[in-house]
Amino acid sequence: MRIAILGGTGKEGGGLALRWARSEEIVIGSRQQEKAERVSGELNAKLGADLIRGALNPAAAGEADLAVLTVPYESHIPTLSTVKDALQGKVLIDTTVPLDPGKPTRLRPGELSAAEEAQEFLGPGVRVAAAFETVSFTILNDLAQEVHGDVLVCSDHKDAMEQALRLVRLCGFRAIDAGALRNARVVEAMTPMLIHINKKYRVKHAGFRVSGLEGAAGV
Repeated sequence: MRIAILGGTGKEGGGLALRWARSEEIVIGSRQQEKAERVSGELNAKLGADLIRGALNPAAAGEADLAVLTVPYESHIPTLSTVKDALQGKVLIDTTVPLDPGKPTRLRPGELSAAEEAQEFLGPGVRVAAAFETVSFTILNDLAQEVHGDVLVCSDHKDAMEQALRLVRLCGFRAIDAGALRNARVVEAMTPMLIHINKKYRVKHAGFRVSGLEGAAGV
């Protein structure tokens, strides 16, 4: 599968690229071609192989089978506006959390999750899933470190849910079907809590684990 990581030159996008590149075809997108090529080169150096390519976001989205959005909230809709047409008929996994830039231990006010806003903006031709909102980029970028914790996935579309769950497992996490896309509001609210916990206990990769699922079918 060819995966476009839109806004993939950041720490989270780069970490996901590293985790997936051994088994999927990865293109990281950026607003700047030079930056996309530079970061893809740095990631390939970590992997010891030329497995990741760089491209402008619209080109990356256009050639992809599936796209993943890894941008700060302030770039959320602006980035989607450049790839809206290219994403039609495809699955988009949205990792965005609408953190308050002045106080990242809280969310910006609003009724919808970022993923719901993406679905509303892109229309029914794109199947949106929300995932990876509570995953630390430090874990993703350290391939020598064993991953831990659960990733909650929300979507209103069966195929988007299945694809997102598969990619979560490919990173090494336990993948949890957390229901409809509206539930992403709850998952996003867990992110500022984790930021607080990381600061309070002076760690960098606190996460969540759902209890009682050991041995459950499909987990």
